[in-house]
Amino acid sequence: MIASTYSFEDLYVWQKAHTFVLSVYKVTRHFPADEKFGLTSQFRRAAISIEANIAEGYKKIGKYDKLRFYNIAQGSLEECRNYHILSRDLGFINSDEFELLRSMLEETSKLLNGYCKAIVNNVATNSDKL
Repeated sequence: MIASTYSFEDLYVWQKAHTFVLSVYKVTRHFPADEKFGLTSQFRRAAISIEANIAEGYKKIGKYDKLRFYNIAQGSLEECRNYHILSRDLGFINSDEFELLRSMLEETSKLLNGYCKAIVNNVATNSDKL
């Protein structure tokens, strides 16, 4: 049986997205100063958008309204995937940081896709802990 949730913070997918955001902030701290308003800002904003849209979608009542926010989160996740690759190719992150962020992106993506499928199939509601 799936446990009830009382807040978006109880969602495992949000927890993973939040951990990803914290990691992005940590990794981007040492990006070049001239990227402060470029890649650093864009990467952070896209990462925040993932967890923010999961949080906002959590309280939406209608299935399609929920899915709209989760789809925006999926788009932001893909945007982060792009910034992640770009950060590596520009030499801003090392191989350990690249692998850490890659695995976090993959896990969050799989969880978010699974959550969306559950909603489409009428399996998930706000009382589900996914």
